[in-house]
Amino acid sequence: MNIHELKVGDTAATSKTISESDIYMFAGITGDFNPAHLDEISAGKTKFKHRIAHGMLSAGLISAVIGMKLPGPGTIYMGQDLRFLKPIYIGNTITAQCTVTKIILEKNRAELETVCRNEENEVVTTGTALVWVP
Repeated sequence: MNIHELKVGDTAATSKTISESDIYMFAGITGDFNPAHLDEISAGKTKFKHRIAHGMLSAGLISAVIGMKLPGPGTIYMGQDLRFLKPIYIGNTITAQCTVTKIILEKNRAELETVCRNEENEVVTTGTALVWVP
């Protein structure tokens, strides 16, 4: 999709069930081995009582929507603000949704509302992205 095809209100989403393997692979890629993600005994002592996924894993799902669906291939992710509102546990199915809220035609840019929800429709991550659209 190019900047001229994009409209305010356009939306797209993707879903993924978060597995233990996803958390271990994310830790290996990023180097974030925080026990809250990897050690059930340590995580059990936190307010979450169980291991939680890295918050940035949900941001990765947002990136998948932007790069593959809306606006799609060729789009460049320029910035993102995020708020992590609820934990993501192993077995949660997370749906990342992006909605176009503003188009800056003269700069080939768009602003997107970004929201990730779990299978209970609870918002776990929210924010705003800025992207460059071909």
